[in-house]
Amino acid sequence: MDRLTSMAVFVKAVDLGSFAAAADAFEMSGPMVGKHVRFLEQRLGVRLLNRTTRRQSLTEAGQAYYERCRAVLTEAEAADAAASDQLTEPRGRLRVTMPALLGRHCIAPLLLKLARKYPQLELDLSFGDPIANLIDAGYDLAIRTGDLDDQSGVIARRIASQRMVVCGSRSYLRANGKPKSIDDLGQHQAVIYRRSGRVRPWLFPCEGQSPCEVVPTGRLRLDDLDAIADAATRGMGLAWLPYWLVRERLRSGALVTLFEGQPEFLYDCHALWPRSPQLPPKVRAAVDTLAAALPKLMT
Repeated sequence: MDRLTSMAVFVKAVDLGSFAAAADAFEMSGPMVGKHVRFLEQRLGVRLLNRTTRRQSLTEAGQAYYERCRAVLTEAEAADAAASDQLTEPRGRLRVTMPALLGRHCIAPLLLKLARKYPQLELDLSFGDPIANLIDAGYDLAIRTGDLDDQSGVIARRIASQRMVVCGSRSYLRANGKPKSIDDLGQHQAVIYRRSGRVRPWLFPCEGQSPCEVVPTGRLRLDDLDAIADAATRGMGLAWLPYWLVRERLRSGALVTLFEGQPEFLYDCHALWPRSPQLPPKVRAAVDTLAAALPKLMT
């Protein structure tokens, strides 16, 4: 067996916590992961991992070897990158995690366009809730909106700002009147976004201060922004939504924007990737593509 490959498999099994997860990451069978680890143990003459049916843990020798392996693999990747030149064409598998709606509407179309441009680039896209630790999960790139949690070993770059708008249908506004100011929102029905049991407040810029918060009230509570847009279009209440999501509804007149001319709250959108000596061309190309095109989709 190739020693460097076995070291990479061993490190991944430790990082992800199981042979099965490492097998998925390398697209190989679980028994093959075991063979790579046993190859290293037999070569070294020491046990690296203690394994039971429920958990695995590093031995003392395994911990020391794991740390050395990570350093060796990082240097090997840097050597490969330097030898192939960072201006080479993006290639290989690019694993990206992103919020579901933003991903489907904005991120994925741009990455698919990038994949058409570079035939050697493979895409592995995941749509859903944010991954707690993108390094442990094996992702090359993550897209996040809003505030970022501190993560060691991760680089973040702001690539766009998501503009939030308050909107409602003409039928709702005819029946209930049009709020003239943010203070009037308390007198109106809202279609509420609730996630993980918590109602998210509507935020509005306040000059020189923290954003003003309005806690919406209403009889509809949904955890999907697309469904909220549908309900607002049907006249069920006002909604606070990303502009890119309701752009076409606003253009067609199905929804109407409120408080035009007033500053709108912006959620920053970031790209995050694992820190490394050399940024892989596939990651650089994806981040540069998103930074160049995404702002146009969000304004």
